[in-house]
Amino acid sequence: MGRRRFVAGATFAALSVAGSGGVADAAGVDRVGAAAPGRRRRRAGSEFRGMWMATIANIDWPSGPGLTPDRQRAELRAHLDMAVERRLNSVILQVRPSADALWPSPHEPWAECLTGVQGRDPGWDPLGTAVEEAHERGLDLHAWFNPYRVANHTDPSRLTATHPARRNPRWTVTYGGRLYYNPGLPEVRRFVQDAMLDAVRRYDIDAVHWDDYFYPYPAAGEVFDDDDAYERYGGDFASRAAWRRNNVDLLVSEMSARIKEIGSGKTFGISPFGIWRSASSDPAGSDTPMGLASYDHLYADSRKWVREGWIDYVIPQLYWNIGYAEADYAELVPWWDGVVRGTGVDLYIGEALYKCGDLDQTTAWQDPRELSRHLTLAEGYAGVGGHCFFSASQVMSDRIGAMAAVVADHYPTTVLPPR
Repeated sequence: MGRRRFVAGATFAALSVAGSGGVADAAGVDRVGAAAPGRRRRRAGSEFRGMWMATIANIDWPSGPGLTPDRQRAELRAHLDMAVERRLNSVILQVRPSADALWPSPHEPWAECLTGVQGRDPGWDPLGTAVEEAHERGLDLHAWFNPYRVANHTDPSRLTATHPARRNPRWTVTYGGRLYYNPGLPEVRRFVQDAMLDAVRRYDIDAVHWDDYFYPYPAAGEVFDDDDAYERYGGDFASRAAWRRNNVDLLVSEMSARIKEIGSGKTFGISPFGIWRSASSDPAGSDTPMGLASYDHLYADSRKWVREGWIDYVIPQLYWNIGYAEADYAELVPWWDGVVRGTGVDLYIGEALYKCGDLDQTTAWQDPRELSRHLTLAEGYAGVGGHCFFSASQVMSDRIGAMAAVVADHYPTTVLPPR
C-alpha cells in the first residue's frame, strides 16, 4: 500500500483545450489532449533533497490538534531548521489534507489538524508563514494537496456544516471506511482544481505537489460505487477502468495547463505509487511481481503523465529495500530512469525513512546504512536528480541514524534546489 497508512445535479461543460489540456470528442466525452509544450532545464549543480511534512492526522506537524499558534509556529520552524541542518533544500508541506485547508480558503474549511475542529480559524496563516519561513532559510516550499480525499470516516455529519461535501452529497462516495469525492464527475474535477489553485494564486509557493491517492487503494470485498457517473459519462470507453484512467488523466492535464496559465514559474510534481505496471501484465512494466500497480488499481497512468509532459517532476515512492523480491529498489530505479529519459521531466526518488529502525519491518530496514546504499545505487543513473524522505518527524528523530548516514555519505555540503 501507500506510505501514509493513517490509515494515511448540473454537469460542468467540457473544458477547452487551452483552458484544460483536455478536449471533448464528437460524443461530448472529455478525453485528454496533447502534451504541454516546453520543459524547463534543471540548473547545473542542483540536486533535489526533500522531505515530506504530513499534516493529516497530525503525522508530522502540528504534533497535535489544538496547540496555540505560537506553539504551532515554533514546531514548524523546528522542522525547517532540521531540514537545513540535514542539508536538505526542499520541503513538501501537506496543505490540503482532507478537503480542508491550511490557509484561509474561500472554497473549503480550515483543516481539522490545526485546532481539532474542522472550520475553526486557527488565528494565523500556516501556509503563508511556511512559505516565508522556508524561503528565509533557502528552502523551496512545495504545497502538497490531496485531490479527492474528503474524510477518514464515512459520516458527512461530522464535517463542518458548510463543507462542500455536505452541500453536494452526490459528489461523494463511501469506500473502505472513508469518504471520497467522485473522480468521475466533471464538476468535482473542476471544483477540486479551483480549491487548490486558490493557494497557487495567492502564495509564493515553488511547486504544486500531489501524492499517490487518486482512486483509492483497493479495499477487500468492497466496490467503489460510481455506477451513476459511469452510466452518464463512460459509455464511449472500452471499460470502466479505461474511463477511470481518463478521469485521472484529465485531472492531471487540466491542472498542469491551469498552473501554467497562472505563471510565476511554479512547477507541478506527483509522487505516485512506485510500480506503474508489472512486466507480468505489460512488457513495458517493471520486473516487480508484487501484484499492486498504480495503472491497474489506482487508475493512475503515471508513466503517461511523464511521457506527455504534463508534470515537471515525478517522485515515485520506492519504499522497498534493495533485494526485496516483490519490488526490488534496484529494479525500480533503472526502470524509472528509462521512463524519464528524453522527456525533460525531472526524476527524484521517494525514500522510506519511516521504515528505518521500525521493528515491524524486515531485517534490511534495521540496518542504518540501507538508505545510504539507495543513494549510492541511484548515483549510477543520470536521470535521477535527487531524493525525498518520508517524513519530517523521522528526519528529526532519525531513529537508528539512517538519515545521519545519508548526510555523511552523500550531502557533504548544501546545494541549490532544482528550478
